[in-house]
Amino acid sequence: VQLQASGGGLVQAGASLRLSCAASGRNFSSYNMGWFRQAPGKVREFVAGISWSGYSTGYADSVKGRFTISRDNAKNTVYLQMNSLKPEDTAVYYCAADPKRYSTVYTSTDAEYDYWGQGTLVTVSS
Repeated sequence: VQLQASGGGLVQAGASLRLSCAASGRNFSSYNMGWFRQAPGKVREFVAGISWSGYSTGYADSVKGRFTISRDNAKNTVYLQMNSLKPEDTAVYYCAADPKRYSTVYTSTDAEYDYWGQGTLVTVSS
């Protein structure tokens, strides 16, 4: 599966952005999906995950209550709605797919994800 992330940009603190990740190829609807981010000089970190069905989601503590992950399996797309953005949210955001089909639990471990998008840059100014 190939993943294409989009929707990043430059915004002021407090603004919102919605990232999209479009998948090509088969089996998208059976993959758990995740969003990760990497800020300059920092390691990549988990942001949010969603199960293949969409019923189970989870978030890093730093974004809980501000970000929402969702998916539309009919459109082969996963989204990350980001509200109340802060300067510390500045990073390159990556979507990723866990190839274990119909896995009941999404994972926050990036090593479990085999497929990665190219990343989209989000810059939040203060």
